[in-house]
Amino acid sequence: MILKIIIAALLFFFGTGAHAEKENITLNFVNSDIVSVIKAVGQITGKNFLIDPRVKGTINIVSSKPVSRALIYPILLSALRLQGYAAVESNGVTKILPEADAKLNYTQTTGSAPPAGGEIVTQVYVLKHQSAAQLIPVLRPLISPNNTVAAYPNSNTLVITDYADNLKRIDRIIDAIDQPGDDAVMIELHHASAIDVAKIISRLTSTSSAPGASNEPGQHVSVVVDERTNSLILDSTNTSRVAMLKRLVEKLDASTGDMGNIHVIYLKNADAGKLAQTLSAVVTGEPNAPTPGTSMRPPPQSSGGASGSPSSSPSSSGAPGSPVASSSSPSSSISSGPSMSSSPALLQTASLAPSGPGSGMIQADAATNSLIITAPEAVYNNLRAVIDKLDERRAQIFVEALIVEVDASKAASFGIQWQDLNGVTQAGTNVIGGTNFGTPGVNTNIMSAASNISSVGQGLNIGIVKGQINIPGVGTVLNLGALASALETEDNANILSTPDLLTLDNEQAKIVVGQNIPLVTGSYAQTGTTATITPFQTYDRKDVGLTLQIRPQISEGGSIQLQIYQEVSSVDATTLNNPSGPTTNLRSIDSTVLVDDGQIIVLGGLIQDSVAENISKVPVLGDLPYIGNLFSFKNRTRTKTDLMVFLRPHVLRNESGYGKLTSDRYDYISGEQLKTQMSRSFMLPDIKAPVLPPLSTQQPK
Repeated sequence: MILKIIIAALLFFFGTGAHAEKENITLNFVNSDIVSVIKAVGQITGKNFLIDPRVKGTINIVSSKPVSRALIYPILLSALRLQGYAAVESNGVTKILPEADAKLNYTQTTGSAPPAGGEIVTQVYVLKHQSAAQLIPVLRPLISPNNTVAAYPNSNTLVITDYADNLKRIDRIIDAIDQPGDDAVMIELHHASAIDVAKIISRLTSTSSAPGASNEPGQHVSVVVDERTNSLILDSTNTSRVAMLKRLVEKLDASTGDMGNIHVIYLKNADAGKLAQTLSAVVTGEPNAPTPGTSMRPPPQSSGGASGSPSSSPSSSGAPGSPVASSSSPSSSISSGPSMSSSPALLQTASLAPSGPGSGMIQADAATNSLIITAPEAVYNNLRAVIDKLDERRAQIFVEALIVEVDASKAASFGIQWQDLNGVTQAGTNVIGGTNFGTPGVNTNIMSAASNISSVGQGLNIGIVKGQINIPGVGTVLNLGALASALETEDNANILSTPDLLTLDNEQAKIVVGQNIPLVTGSYAQTGTTATITPFQTYDRKDVGLTLQIRPQISEGGSIQLQIYQEVSSVDATTLNNPSGPTTNLRSIDSTVLVDDGQIIVLGGLIQDSVAENISKVPVLGDLPYIGNLFSFKNRTRTKTDLMVFLRPHVLRNESGYGKLTSDRYDYISGEQLKTQMSRSFMLPDIKAPVLPPLSTQQPK
């Protein structure tokens, strides 16, 4: 091997004269050390090599005939490539290193035609017509596994690192592929609707729904509708497929020869009755009938029937024995606007009356929620474009109302009462006496306290008893001489109500949670000797509890306008036995607000703080300093009420929005049910409380 190296070196030195570059050299390296061969080539070509320590092994380079000096370096690169090594040139130095690491080192980068040779080069291709990402599967098999090819979609650019001679071939392949395709074809329709024809073409060209359909990009056809010109735009790289679809469109655009074509349009989201009214107003130029305003206040309560008697009131004839009517709260008749049930034809059909040969008619079929349009093609095409815009899926709004009420009340009372009953049992004229302040809840009657010690009011009661006295007509009672009472109370209430409501955009919704109580509106009493008419009373029923009524409207900017009526009512427990009927406590808000999606807004509230003091005392004696406390009774109360109403709307535009919300509420209720399960008992049977089944997301088979 040393002899061969010496021979190669001698050949180099013999050719250093004026004609050395024209001399040919015969190469004969058999099982030679790679490093030694590289050094010999460096002596012959004058190149500087930097050899990686991992470059090891033997190499075979044999030429049957002498070769020129210009071919020696390319021959070496080819031999190294067969051994898994590559050369990278940078700054006048050629690095010899393993092929897998060559792409990580500095390489010559060019955007023009790649240089010739076997060194590693990085080439940048800016494509003009085809997609860089779609070319990667085509070029990847043609590039060495240790080298890279990548696409940058933003500038539609390919970056390839490979051998320079291989990039020459890839350059020609990219030039052949990156050619401009045929321009899109625009087909103007004269009779049919471009929207309807586009749906038919889309079904034919769909590659995802049909089983076994080809998913190759060349088979895909883009179909775009130009509503302004009633035209179709077809675009595809497959010209034959575009030509086939163009012929099909021309056949579908044939005239039927009838000026009054009938078309049926099935709506997906919009209401056919309301949409028919809108379209009729657009075509005729007449304004649509105004919709009666809807108040957010709840409608008046309907009057119920009499207890145990017909609901209608008999008329008074004034004859003897006729019932005399005495109304405690006369009811008034309130006329309301047209309802959905009172005029179904208004929402189910709307027609466009013919006004000439070119006019038509629009009707709605409520059973199938579809529109029937009889109109010339030009009018129908315009209406079809409007219908597609109005028949969009409407968003839903989920509203959370937070009603927070905090009540805190404190009361304190203290007083002393005196009594002397010693003279009750003595004969003749005697004097008895005592103080009785009649304070509610403490000691309403000291005489009753004397007869029954258990009737003394709440709190601390300390008294002086002087035995028992027999009072005629009353019996034996305690001789209570003095009674001191002290009481302090503190009541706290924290109430949080969170009614939730889900409704469509611009649709009114209402939720009522409470009771429906009867209120007396009138009574009838029987007079005279007639016994055939039975007295009775009339009632009116009223919802008492929590009421939330909303109408949301989503603006283009994303904010939500809410018309709100919120009411919290309750029955005053102290008036349940009132002859004129119980009293109801009412807190309501009727307002229109603007709020962003998911944000909390305060609607209003009440902050009330009241303080009261009550003093009962004996005249003159109660005004004396210090001693006056023995002849008085004092009561102080403080009541503080905080009430706030908050609102938070959420816009739900698709299935994922309301699906997540439903799942969250469903899991919450299911968890609350699990908490109510009864614990196991040794003596009692195990009875399971009912729970919700798991919420399944699978579609039924």
